[in-house]
Amino acid sequence: MAMATSASPFPSLSLLSLRRSPAHAGRPLGHHHLRFRGCRAIALLSPTPPPAPERKPILGLPAVRRREASVAFAGFLLRLLGSPLPAIADDQGECALTVAPSGLAFCDRVVGTGQEATKGLLIKAHYVGKLENGKVFDSSYNRGKPLTIRIGVGEVIKGWDQGILGGDGIPPMHAGGRRTLKIPAVLGYGTRGAGCRGGSCIIPPDSTLLFEVEFVGKA
Repeated sequence: MAMATSASPFPSLSLLSLRRSPAHAGRPLGHHHLRFRGCRAIALLSPTPPPAPERKPILGLPAVRRREASVAFAGFLLRLLGSPLPAIADDQGECALTVAPSGLAFCDRVVGTGQEATKGLLIKAHYVGKLENGKVFDSSYNRGKPLTIRIGVGEVIKGWDQGILGGDGIPPMHAGGRRTLKIPAVLGYGTRGAGCRGGSCIIPPDSTLLFEVEFVGKA
């Protein structure tokens, strides 16, 4: 069942499938260090972009460096210990979150009865991504088709791989299931953020991300 969302205010091309080219692994993301599968990632970074291609989703930037991840995770733990973890509210009411040792929090709104998500499986998933202030930064529903990914092999942020595949006390999702994920920065985009240009970022550094994920099924 599709969830109603507001139209995304961001550019027609987002960041989910961005990757570092092998020659530049470990170096900061720059104008010439990003590529899509099979094409250069220039639409967000070039001052004279070509006509906007089909909108891409925003989950697959590389993992942050270990040192940056440690700093971000320490900050997350301090915030977590300082106040109780709130529930996430949407049109279907609140959903009590369970926090895994990694810091990833989840809540199953609908437990699926179809195929279980397993490492390397090509799946289709709908999602809505929000910042903690409720601002939607990406939605597959707005594009009219689910995201196709191979789960558990690093194609998306770690919070998605763990949140769908399971592990660390989190059960795997099954086709037909819908799950709320609250992803700390260390399992998301870390201290770098994402979609940054001209001093502003679609996803600011050290952002906790909220996702409503619907596991449609095997692709």
